[in-house]
Amino acid sequence: MNEIQICMGSSCFARGNKQNLHVVREFLRERGLEARVVVRGGLCHGRCSLGPHLIIDGHAYEQVDPNACLDLLRRHAESEGAG
Repeated sequence: MNEIQICMGSSCFARGNKQNLHVVREFLRERGLEARVVVRGGLCHGRCSLGPHLIIDGHAYEQVDPNACLDLLRRHAESEGAG
């Protein structure tokens, strides 16, 4: 896992990306991956009706609640042996 993009547009932020950002930061901190993984926030990915939206290493995910966010992070980390 090299990059995580989190939509911080008002719709996605209000629907859960505020919490997802916390989940991402905590996940990376707990595993010592903060220096290795770039986390970027963006204003709008243009998928407002499908939010919260995030992208992990080019893979787009929609309607991501905090539990799903954690599952996605684990899956990506494990696929690279970093989990």
